Amino acid sequence: MGKQRTVYLDNQATTAVDPRVVEAMLPYFGEKFGNAASRSHSYGWDAEAAVEEAREKVAGVIGAQSREIVFTSGATESDNLAVKGVAAFYRDKGQHIVTVATEHRAVLDPCRVLDKGGQARVTVLKPEPTGLVSAGQVAEAIGPDTVLVSVMHANNEIGVIQPIGEIAELCRSRGVLFHSDAAQSFGKLPLDVSGGGPDLVSVSGHKTYGPKGIGALYVRGRDPRVRLEQQMDGGGHERGMRSGTLNVPAIVGRGRAAELAAAEMEAEGERIAGLRTLLLERLVTELDLIEVNGDLEHRLP
Repeated sequence: MGKQRTVYLDNQATTAVDPRVVEAMLPYFGEKFGNAASRSHSYGWDAEAAVEEAREKVAGVIGAQSREIVFTSGATESDNLAVKGVAAFYRDKGQHIVTVATEHRAVLDPCRVLDKGGQARVTVLKPEPTGLVSAGQVAEAIGPDTVLVSVMHANNEIGVIQPIGEIAELCRSRGVLFHSDAAQSFGKLPLDVSGGGPDLVSVSGHKTYGPKGIGALYVRGRDPRVRLEQQMDGGGHERGMRSGTLNVPAIVGRGRAAELAAAEMEAEGERIAGLRTLLLERLVTELDLIEVNGDLEHRLP
């Protein structure tokens, strides 16, 4: 028997690191090994400069300012920081959170913990059969004590794209903060927070050919300025929102992957969408009882 060929079809779970990203990361394991928080010598300065360059690249993908990007260990930590950080900081304003049953567990589990512990009251919306929720559903759920709405941009199971622009506009009109988990959409779909959009956006590293163990949280800096209660103490890194020594090689990799994703987003989206269409056509033609979960129009490539 010849060598068995494996076909990998799980790129929504994780992707291989792009060789161009590996190349960018390698120096920061060796000769550029400094701690970005060590500001008294050149090793630290080089590391800090690399981190800030990566921060600008991540911010550029979504139209944010670099100072609005907080690096984390991944989208799960970003989701936790957003949900728990808002709930804690704005507890005097209200304790109501609205989210959706099809969110990633990185959002649902923190919400359940807060609800169970009496730190928040959580409303979990049920999506339509298409997998989508409407701004109208969110509007009905928002009350006078609502402090946060969390609706992901693109679903990690069925790929449907939620109407986050409409939801963001609604939340802004009601004075409610809006968080969106964009782990599956960052670098794949256009998202611009500069003229509106979500107030908090969670980003992963390894969904777009970057390294694992690195993520980011966009935190709006003005109109309105979003405040968070830190969930990790010890050093005041990342403007006091996330203490801990920065993973410089991974951050450099996240930045390079973001840069590549932004440059190749349109062409890559068309290529992948073509493959998706071909696969679906063949499945429907050659097999019986095929049913696609979720909206066929509003979906990731």
